[in-house]
Amino acid sequence: MSFESILKRYFPVFNTEADFIDRTYRILNGSGFNADNTIACVDVCRDEISQPLVTLIKEKWGEAFNLSSLAGMFFAGKTGLKAAMNHAPVVSGKERHVYFALPHIAIGARGQIGVCKRRGRKEESHACGALHVFLEELSGGKLNLLRDNEDMELHLIKIRLMREIPYGHVPDLLELTRITRRVIQEDLEKALDRIVDKTKSDYALLTGIQIHGSKENYIGPGECYSVVNGIKKPIMVGRAS
Repeated sequence: MSFESILKRYFPVFNTEADFIDRTYRILNGSGFNADNTIACVDVCRDEISQPLVTLIKEKWGEAFNLSSLAGMFFAGKTGLKAAMNHAPVVSGKERHVYFALPHIAIGARGQIGVCKRRGRKEESHACGALHVFLEELSGGKLNLLRDNEDMELHLIKIRLMREIPYGHVPDLLELTRITRRVIQEDLEKALDRIVDKTKSDYALLTGIQIHGSKENYIGPGECYSVVNGIKKPIMVGRAS
């Protein structure tokens, strides 16, 4: 099967990365957010193939605070989040932040889930590589959950995601990526609820899955919304395939 057929099968709503950034910027602009009064905060995978999205965010919003980790997991915690918020512009007594939170997955030219080609390498590679390693351990029945100070982010990924996977169940990579997106959102929202003073700060949360193709990258939108003056409003983004 082709990349296009698999993309449309598993992501019935999607945008190119550039379209996702443009659409969400225009929508948020109507709620008072813009590049001059808002700080963008980015939580994506450390993988180099995820970085073009970060470039697009910076081109639209200006320099962005980096909350990223392997698989895009939210490990910056309250300290990282407070730092990002404290770097936001203060305009008329109001701070504004927009958070981009997206794990990633690749789809090969022949429709292989989790497969990509990387510059300068002949063999096929995996994305997300960290989730692939975790899944190999899980499917092989040799999951190591012992603390590893030399591989702390992978250790934290396994510990956190195992809380969301039913005992004995082994998800495929696409299901695991969807679980990861949900977990990232939950963990970031929990920190936001504890830290943000909604009388002083407006913010937006834009989640989804970054999808790598052989020619172009896409976003399959997840939950996206803004919170302005304490009122949550959904952001409808994405087009049907």
